[in-house]
Amino acid sequence: MEKFIKRLLPKGLLGRTLTILMTPLIVVQLVSAVVFYNNHWDAISRRLAYGIAGDVRAIMDLMQDFPEPAQRSLIMGIANSRMDLLVSFHENGALPRPLPPQILTGRDLILYQAMAEKIQRPFTVNTHAERRYGVIRVQLADSVMEIYFPKKRLYSFTTWLFLAWMGGTSILLMAIATLFMRNQVRSVLRLAAAADRFGKGLETPDFKPEGASEVRQAALAFNLMRHRIARQIQQRTSMLAGVSHDLRTPLTRMKLQLAMMDGTEGVEDLNLDIAEMERMIEGYLAFARGEGSETPLAGDIAALTVEVAAGFQRQGHAVTIHETPPVPLIFRPNVMRRAIGNLIGNAVRYGTNVSVAVTTGGAFVEVIIDDDGPGIAESLREEVFKPFRRLEESRNQETGGVGLGLSIAQDVVRGHGGNIALGDSPMGGLRVVVRLPL
Repeated sequence: MEKFIKRLLPKGLLGRTLTILMTPLIVVQLVSAVVFYNNHWDAISRRLAYGIAGDVRAIMDLMQDFPEPAQRSLIMGIANSRMDLLVSFHENGALPRPLPPQILTGRDLILYQAMAEKIQRPFTVNTHAERRYGVIRVQLADSVMEIYFPKKRLYSFTTWLFLAWMGGTSILLMAIATLFMRNQVRSVLRLAAAADRFGKGLETPDFKPEGASEVRQAALAFNLMRHRIARQIQQRTSMLAGVSHDLRTPLTRMKLQLAMMDGTEGVEDLNLDIAEMERMIEGYLAFARGEGSETPLAGDIAALTVEVAAGFQRQGHAVTIHETPPVPLIFRPNVMRRAIGNLIGNAVRYGTNVSVAVTTGGAFVEVIIDDDGPGIAESLREEVFKPFRRLEESRNQETGGVGLGLSIAQDVVRGHGGNIALGDSPMGGLRVVVRLPL
């Protein structure tokens, strides 16, 4: 039951707020309408019905006291002009079988009760005889008296005015509340859009706090967080530039000294160690540098993927590229090329055949890379994203890197608001799925 109610409730803030505001109003209106119908409307209807019944009784009494035809005609004229009743007689007529009181409802029942109390003769009541008139038939001694009365004498139009007033004010209040809440929700949506753009690595220079004080406070906190993160990235990039220079300088001096010691025993091993150190430093700097300060640009992620995969084809690797239509996306081209290159590089390093495809679905685009290599055990798929983490059981340590390729790729993809998932490939190896929001 609780889940059913949750499915019925609005999902958005605007819908839920309007539900909170309008539910008490609607309940109050319904209670007012019920009280009105059970008291005022019922009392007015009875008063009107007894008025018609009293007029009919008065006409019957006058007809009995003044039975002459001329007098009857005068009484009928007075009833028509003063009481708005059209009276006629059917000599030697028989009254139709009346409807049982048990099946009468609403005003028919109220009028029946009034007539039964005022008139001690057989009668019938029909408020549906014509569109504008109802009819009452009374059995007299030698005839049937037929009286047509306008339905407006039995209906109170204040009832409909009351309902129209309640409905009109409710609609007006709902429209005002909707306009007001839409303006309040718009500021929340702007904050959510700015946070989403920032999560995708895009700039939000035109974002300004607006709306209620709580929303403004959240927007100011978001702006402070955005500036702090940008400042931290800038400081890290500047620091790494200095670290790169400081580390490369002594390595360059060591390479020169070893070059002057050419032919000495152990020099070749030292050169290999220095090359390994340079490779590790470059990998570390590439990981720590992350996205750097590259500006996001509008481009075709499918074309970029095909370009990177074609580069591996030219190197002689068996890479199959599946044709795909253009997929426009805002991203950082250089770092995205590095991330996809790392992923395809891992696939060609540990597999013989590699398949690369780009698919779109809903609000995401996926870059799917399959290989026929040894794959990665499911329990270790989270471990491989840790920096410098290498799986010696399934990866050749001598031909592999320093354990930063997947870490760099994940850092880049997450910087664009996406994620990387590892799974089993239909080719028998590892499947890598890069999902990016459109």
